Amino acid sequence: MEDYEKMGAFYLGRAFDQKKKKLGESLVLYDSKDLVTHAVCVGMTGSGKTGLCIGLLEEAAIDGVPSIIIDPKGDLANLLLTFPQLRGEDFEPWINEDDARKKNLSNADYAGQQAEFWKKGLSDWGQSGDRIQRLRDAADFAIYTPGSNAGIPVSILKSFAAPDQAVLDDAELLRDRINTTTTSLLGLLGIQADPIQSREHILISSVLNSAWTHGQDLDLATLIQQIQNPPMTKIGVLDLESFYPSKDRFGLVMALNNLIASPGFGAWMEGEALDIGQMLHGATGKPRVSIFSIAHLGDAERMFFVSLLLNQVLGWMRTQSGTTSLRAILYMDEIFGYFPPVANPPSKLPLLTLLKQARAFGLGVVLATQNPVDLDYKGLANTGTWFIGRLQTERDKQRVIEGLEGAAATQGAGFDKEAMERTLAGLGSRVFLMNNTHEDAPEVFQTRWTLSYLRGPLTRNQIKVLMQATKAAPPAQAAAARAAASAAPATKAAASPPTASREETSSPASVRPAIAPDVQQFFIPTRGSAPGETALLYRPMVLGAGRVNFVDTKLGVDQSVEVCCLTPITDEAVPVSWENSQEAGIAVSDLEKDAAGDAQYHEAPAVAGKAKSYQGWTKDFVAFLYGTQKLELLKSSSTREYSKPGESERDFRVRLQQSVRESRDAQIEQLRQKYAPRMAGLQERIRRAQQAVERESAQANQAKLQTAISFGTTLLGAFLGRKAVSVSTLGRATTAVRGVGRSMKEQQDIGRAAESVEALQAQLAELEAELQAEAQALEAKTDAQSEPLETISIKPKKTNISVQLVALAWTPFWLDESGDKTAAWE
Repeated sequence: MEDYEKMGAFYLGRAFDQKKKKLGESLVLYDSKDLVTHAVCVGMTGSGKTGLCIGLLEEAAIDGVPSIIIDPKGDLANLLLTFPQLRGEDFEPWINEDDARKKNLSNADYAGQQAEFWKKGLSDWGQSGDRIQRLRDAADFAIYTPGSNAGIPVSILKSFAAPDQAVLDDAELLRDRINTTTTSLLGLLGIQADPIQSREHILISSVLNSAWTHGQDLDLATLIQQIQNPPMTKIGVLDLESFYPSKDRFGLVMALNNLIASPGFGAWMEGEALDIGQMLHGATGKPRVSIFSIAHLGDAERMFFVSLLLNQVLGWMRTQSGTTSLRAILYMDEIFGYFPPVANPPSKLPLLTLLKQARAFGLGVVLATQNPVDLDYKGLANTGTWFIGRLQTERDKQRVIEGLEGAAATQGAGFDKEAMERTLAGLGSRVFLMNNTHEDAPEVFQTRWTLSYLRGPLTRNQIKVLMQATKAAPPAQAAAARAAASAAPATKAAASPPTASREETSSPASVRPAIAPDVQQFFIPTRGSAPGETALLYRPMVLGAGRVNFVDTKLGVDQSVEVCCLTPITDEAVPVSWENSQEAGIAVSDLEKDAAGDAQYHEAPAVAGKAKSYQGWTKDFVAFLYGTQKLELLKSSSTREYSKPGESERDFRVRLQQSVRESRDAQIEQLRQKYAPRMAGLQERIRRAQQAVERESAQANQAKLQTAISFGTTLLGAFLGRKAVSVSTLGRATTAVRGVGRSMKEQQDIGRAAESVEALQAQLAELEAELQAEAQALEAKTDAQSEPLETISIKPKKTNISVQLVALAWTPFWLDESGDKTAAWE
């Protein structure tokens, strides 16, 4: 069999001849970058749809492409059932015991049969346990179970947090995010709300919009509080009480409160945050295949979670750079109900947005269903690849043809409806039609054998067993956070707690202390809501903000880092020491001129009221930055790329993987263009040589026929009783002898023509081998996952340090009844 391990190519199967009902030898290899224009897979139960899609996901994982998988049935967790040794004991815990009983076999014997069956299936398709091991080594696999502790639980708390700045800056995307979040939340309560007419929908949307546009994160508890006491007094032109009286709002508050108070809802608040970046790559940057199993959820809960997940994917996508190479895959099995042609469930809007915009960011969306009539084919008009298996009804076939015709029209390609109908009518099990707009014509193929053991949907206990080791390991987020902290530009933290100043021991006042007007004063903004019965207290501190520019012309580095520090004002001989500062975690633009509301204030030391003090503290701040700031960057020797300031090794390796993939795809395209003319020339010469063989064969057959006729006539004349050999008989005999000579010459011509074909085919095979060798050399150049990285440390020059601001900063704390303080800005 031809080698299928080619860079950027997914091995899907082999060509299938529908007329002969026979499997061909030519491989079907799918370019990974074609998936950037998305794909849809349709086929009835038993068509082999799940096997095809799992095979596609396996190929992506081998190629280092991570996936987010939404699994409504529970059978995509089969991706974790990979057994490189192909031993019966590996299969035994996962077999269907009912099948073993039906065959009167013990579990061990049936598992042994399954192992041999899988080994033979893999061998027939040129695969082995070594490729299974390669799959396991290429990516991490995880099963997430929202609302359940069977797999890795998922916390939805972040789903109500303010979205990334990229989303906030896009009014349309922010509106869509608010709309789908509100609709899915109300759907969880059983309220089918119209975004225009439902006052519940309008109120919650207004609350979310108010909080998010101010950068405020929400959780369900805070959201309930703000529904009861909204942060606005008017909705549209009506005052709040006229639009939605507090008595009526209380009913919505109680419904939400009952939801979060129910015992089963606690599982939704536990586990890993719904962070798409962390779920696509592990703590070291290794690609992950994250499977979200939702088979255990009810319909409303499924819609709620799928909508939140799709919105998180949209938010993550918006933070990525543009690319033409495949960065990640979003796959959803059994899309029925989530993308209907008429209705507008909460999941439909983000799916439409992804199908329209994700290609620019390298995110390939793959949707699968066995019910074609339940898909919005207008929304799928831009889908570049269609995998079509055996369909159940004529109505299904007509809807699929309608979708293909629309896709062809969008791409400006021709479409032969009658030929397509004939092709679809002849599809069998595991035989699919691939209509790829990036190729010249559709192709019929049979899917390859999957590396994963397809045992069907997994039970809750089986998922628990599979995830037991993963759940026992430290959370990926914690490891990633530690890695990020170690890679951040060095800012010295407080060496020891500062000595308490006079303002720490004095009683706070309700009036802000008077400060000279030539001293700049700002307020650090509060974050989140007050925790319980607490009061707001402001403490005077000194804030220093500056920009440090790191320049190294030899390394080609020119990067700036923003530094913002807060340091206390003490009663020591040196009242302000930047050595005791801590990162403020805010930008100068976030500073406010007024307090957040009614508050108490600590007394400001006298030194803080003198403008000259800040001049000296500014000089000290420059010296502090010069002595403590350094930029530690990671360098990839193979790509000569550097990490960004604050970028962890994990994130840098993730970015390197995409950079290497983009470079690889571009170089492979250059190789194809380089070899294309020579290959096309050889293929044309082979075509002409084959025509010559056919022509010489035809001439030889005609010569044989003429010789046979001449011999037959001569012999016939002799046998008719002539007693003497006539002149004409001798002539015919001579002609027959010459015909034999011509026939022999024609046979020699055929042999020479055939040898020419073989020689040309050998040249073509040699050229293809040369191309493959160059492609493999490209692949061997860089392994972004395991490549050793060099650490580069750059110190700034004093001339490259600029101070933006050194001022008095009133810093907020929450003060409880016992006198304990909690920072209100962190």
